[in-house]
Formats: sequence, C-alpha cells, structure tokens
Amino acid sequence: MDRLSHHDVMIVLLSLGVLLLVARTAGELARRLNQPAVLGEILAGIALGATGFGRLFPNAHAALFPSSGPPTLVLHGIGTVGVVLFLLVAGMEVDLSTIWRQGRTAATVSLMGIVIPFGIGWGAAQVMPELLGLEPGADRWVFSLFLGTALAISALPVIARTLMDLDLYRTDFGMLVIAAAIVDDLVGWMIFALLLAMIGAPGHGMSVGWTVLMTLGLAAFVLTIGRWGVNRTLPWLQAHTSWPGGVLGFALSLALFFAALTEWIGIHAVFGAFLVGVALGDSVHLREQTRATIERFVASFFAPLFFATIGLRIDFIRNFEVFLSLLVVLIACAGKVLGCALGARITGTPAREAWAIGFGLNARGAMEIILGLLALQAGLIGERLFVSLVFMALITSVICGPAVQKILGRRRVRRFVDYLVPKAFVPRLVSTDRREVISELCRAIAPAAGRDTALVEDAVWNREQTMSTGLEQGLAIPHARIPGLAAPLVGLGLSFGGVDFDAYDGEPARIIVLILTPEDDRGVQVNLLADIARTLKDPELRTKVLHVTNATELLALIRTEAPPPA
Repeated sequence: MDRLSHHDVMIVLLSLGVLLLVARTAGELARRLNQPAVLGEILAGIALGATGFGRLFPNAHAALFPSSGPPTLVLHGIGTVGVVLFLLVAGMEVDLSTIWRQGRTAATVSLMGIVIPFGIGWGAAQVMPELLGLEPGADRWVFSLFLGTALAISALPVIARTLMDLDLYRTDFGMLVIAAAIVDDLVGWMIFALLLAMIGAPGHGMSVGWTVLMTLGLAAFVLTIGRWGVNRTLPWLQAHTSWPGGVLGFALSLALFFAALTEWIGIHAVFGAFLVGVALGDSVHLREQTRATIERFVASFFAPLFFATIGLRIDFIRNFEVFLSLLVVLIACAGKVLGCALGARITGTPAREAWAIGFGLNARGAMEIILGLLALQAGLIGERLFVSLVFMALITSVICGPAVQKILGRRRVRRFVDYLVPKAFVPRLVSTDRREVISELCRAIAPAAGRDTALVEDAVWNREQTMSTGLEQGLAIPHARIPGLAAPLVGLGLSFGGVDFDAYDGEPARIIVLILTPEDDRGVQVNLLADIARTLKDPELRTKVLHVTNATELLALIRTEAPPPA
C-alpha cells in the first residue's frame, strides 16, 4: 500500500486537530499560572493518552490514536520533525559570545554544575542500577553514562523564559546563569551524541570510532566554518529575498539537511538541528523579528504536537513508581543545585546569590524529556525510568522560578525611586546614540557619586558591551558596579525620538534608567532592576512618565500611580 486511505487521512487530520487544540489550550493555561507551556502540553498528551482518555474510553482512544498503521507513522514523522525544529530554536538561544564575556565565573559555575551532578548520577547508577531502572541485559557502564548526562544537562529555553518573567534576564545574575546553561547544553548534548553513537547502529556500517570522529568533526565544522558561512549568507538573503520568507526557508532547510546528516552518521537528527541553531543564533545579521518568527512558527504548531505525543505513548499511571521518581528528583536537585552553588561560591559570589544560581540552573524541562525519549527509543532505558525523568523535568521546571524569586527576595524591598538623584533626571536627552546617552547620564550623576565622570562612564559602557541592557517596550536600564560607592544611585533620562539599545522587540528606548551600585552589594542591583521593570510595565504609566518635566513630578507619579512593590 503506497498511499493513505481516505480513512487514514481522516484519522490523521482528526487526531492532529484534537492534539493541537488540547495541547495549545493546556499550554496557555500553564502560562497563565506562570509555568512553562511545555508543562501543559505534556499533561495534555497524558490526558489524551493511555493514562487518561485511553483508560476511560479504550475503544474511542484506539480509533483516534491507533497504536500501529499509517496514521501512527504519520504522527511519529510529524513528532520527529517537531523535535528537530524545537532543537533548532533551542540552539538559537545559545549565545557563544556570552560564554566568553562571563569568562572564569561562568566557566567555573558550569564546570561544577556539570561534573558534580554527572558524578553523582554515574555513581548512583553504579551502586544501585536496578533500583534506578537498569533494564535486564543493558550495559551498566553505558547506563551510568546516560544517567550522569541526564542529571547534568539544563533546559536553556526554560531558564531563559524564567529569567525574563522575573525581569532578571539582562542583569549580571541573569547573564551568568544563561552563560552556564549554554555550556551545559553544549557539553551535555555532545556527550549524549557520542553516547548514541556508542550504542546505536551507524547508518552505513561505520565503526563506533568513525561515528564519534565524524560527530566531533561535524560539530567543529558547523561552529567554525558553518558560522562564518551563515553570517555571510544572511545579509544576502535579507537583501535579495522576501522577508521573512527567505531567511525562514533557509534556516529550516539548513536545519533539516544537517538533521538528516547526523541521522545518517548514526546519532539522532536533533543534534544536527541544534548545531545549526547555534550557528544561526550567533550571527549578528539574524534580526530579532526573524528569530521571533521562527520561534513562533515552531512553538505554535510543531512543539505542542511533539510534547503532546510523548504523553500518548506511555501509560504514566502503570509506569509511575513513587520511590524511583522521588529518588531521581532528589539526586538531580542535590547534584545540580550544590554543584552550581559551589562553583559560584568559588568565584566569590555571595552565598544568597550562589544558591539562587544553583536553583536557576536546576530546571531540566523539555531538554531532559527529549534526552530521555531518545534513550527510551534507543532501548537504553525502560518506561519506568522515562516516566521518572519526565516527572523530574516537570518538578524542577516548576520550582525554578519561585525558588530564585524566594532566595533573592529575602532582602528588604528596594524601590528605584528611593535612590533617584534629582539632578540626574534629564527630561529631554540631547543625544541619540547609545554611547552618547550613557555619557550624558553619567555626567549628570557623577557628582553625586563622588567619582570622576570618565571612570563612571567607562564602567557603564563596559557593562553595556557585555550584553545590551535594552528591554522591551521602550525601556533600557544601563548599570554598573562602582568601587567605593557608599549607596546605590539612580538617574533617569527621557528621549522622545528613542535610542537603539538592541532590545528584544527591536523598539528604541525612550525611558533610560541608569543604576550605579556598590561593588560589594550584588543583591541590590538585581532588586532595583526588577523593580524598574515591574514598575514601568504598564503602558499608560510609561506614557505619563514621558511627559514629566522634573524629578519631583516623576517621584509623585511613581509613588501615587505605580503598582506596589512585590
């Protein structure tokens, strides 16, 4: 039979429609509860699968989601494309320059955040393999490598989204967490790709050694010559093809080509797509609007279908073991949180912030689930351990944001207006360039800081070059730590024309808030940044701020109309 029958086509379309509708609805509900959308999408699949719908209405479930036949193959194929494209988007989140900018601190946090959980996972698998779900006849050494890798990896997309929700993404704290998560992703997926090469059947009968060598060679090629090629190609596409169709087609095609190549090598297709995502995301020519278009395209259709199909395949009630699941959660959290916190403390980070870094990097999310699913498909683990890994991924993702917020929020509430320097309020900025605007605000605030203007300006500009401080909706918050400063200082400037601060949404900054904090008080900077983003979130309030003429009017407006501190 070389084609789908009318009945097969009907079942495919009906099952896709039901999956997409329920998964998207559940994802939106999860977002409203301040949880990752993937949590709702997976729970939707569980409800529609053998755990829920299949248990209550087995005949209807078998008709809508048959366990074999052409419709099943079609759903599997769409799910495979979905996970490939999801890893493309995940790779685009990787900013290689962030790793170099953070230097020793990020390297130490990442190293300890990989080595300690990997060691704990590997050791636990060696000591109690059967208890942790080792399948009969499976290689204990390979199983130990997998469990160590699974416990070491972090979920960069979940971590990035959590930091954005907490208004911490572009703070020093956020940059450090993101840089460490990037290294976790790169190292974790490299190890797992090599592990798949060791246990899989390479596509053309290649030896394990050749497969490993080709995997490393491909990664080196894509991250060097491939990045250069992408960076040269994007401007041409933007100049000579329709936007965003030209760049979108190029990105998706390249991801599918390299996904096919890594599948042929003998490792999973997702690794090739992830590498392409890294090369694309690292290009200075990839516009934020194009990046957002690709993310929305994948997140609105393919990702919900993929994560929902995970729940269809497994009976989570029959395979859920409370002790095993809690044990996996305990080992995972202990290794990751302790490892990252220890790495942060070694670099001199205060204890409170170090623990927040540990919990921030503890989120596993979709990356852990994908890793577990690939191991399940490769026969490396069974359904019991897979269910426990899914449980662990969901629990760590749920607690990530509240834990970081709780730890950092223990300091007393600080409002940015409490530290506003009246003479550093500039109602009409003359400058239109980012560097010049920073210089203008630094000249206004330097006398209150008791520091030379050039010293303050250099500190703020050096921080700005590390990562832009432009936020969404016309807000930018340049900031720096100043040695010897006794207390925080805040300046604020308004620009009707707007200044390009390289914001997420591409909007020019019209409200620019400058923060100077003491070098040894890291917590106050994070709190002030969060307070500014939270206070100026309301569009109506921002409009009113743009029309104030002096510091007194600004203080009166913020104190009477801004939301109370969280």
